[in-house]
Amino acid sequence: VDRRQRQMCIRDSVDTVNETTLILDVNGVGYLLSCGRQTLSNLPPKGGKTVLYVETLMKAEQLTLYGFGSNQEKGCFNTLMTVQGVGGRMALAVLSALTPDKLFQAISTQEPTLLTQADGVGPKLANRIVRELKDKAGGLLSSDNLVTSIEHTAHQTNAAHSSEAVSALLNLGYRRAEAIEAVAKAQMDAGEGATLNTIIPLALKKLAQGGVK
Repeated sequence: VDRRQRQMCIRDSVDTVNETTLILDVNGVGYLLSCGRQTLSNLPPKGGKTVLYVETLMKAEQLTLYGFGSNQEKGCFNTLMTVQGVGGRMALAVLSALTPDKLFQAISTQEPTLLTQADGVGPKLANRIVRELKDKAGGLLSSDNLVTSIEHTAHQTNAAHSSEAVSALLNLGYRRAEAIEAVAKAQMDAGEGATLNTIIPLALKKLAQGGVK
C-alpha cells in the first residue's frame, strides 16, 4: 500500500481533548490529531496555547495526523514504524507506555519486557522491535538526553565520563548504538566512581568479546 509522509509543526489553541485524540484550533480551523497518553497529559487546559510536532501519514485514501509534544518523540515514532508490523497506531501505543528514554533503555539493553507494557504489544512483537532497532538505539534520543539515559541505564552519576567514553568508541569506528551499550555495561561492572581510564578498556573488552551486539 502506497504511503506518503509529510511533516510539520503547528501551534495554537487546545480545543477538545479525548482519550486518544486532540482537536487543535488553528486560526478557526480544527485539526484532529491522534496523540499518545503522555502528550495528551501534558497539554494546557482548553483554550491554552501549545506547540505540537505533527507527522502526517496517508495510507490509501485515509489521512491521519499524529501529534507529539517534542520532535524527539516524533523521531521515535518514525523509528518504530521502520519495524515490520508496526504502523502508526502501534507506534503511538508504545510511546503512550514508554517515554523516549525508556524506549532507549529497552532497545539498548535488549529488554523486550519493557515494551509489553504497551497496549497490543506481545512478547513476539516486543522481541522483534528490540532486535530490529538494536543498531538505531542512539538515534532515539536527542543529544541533550543521551548522557542522562546512559546514566540511568548504568546507575552512573559521572555524565562527563559517559559522554567521553562514547565519543572515544565512536572515534575508533564503532556504531553509536553499540558504543552506548558497551559504555553502559562497562559502567555497571565498574561501579560508582569509575574513572574514564577504567570505563573505556572495559567497554572495548566487551566489544571484543562480543558482549555487545
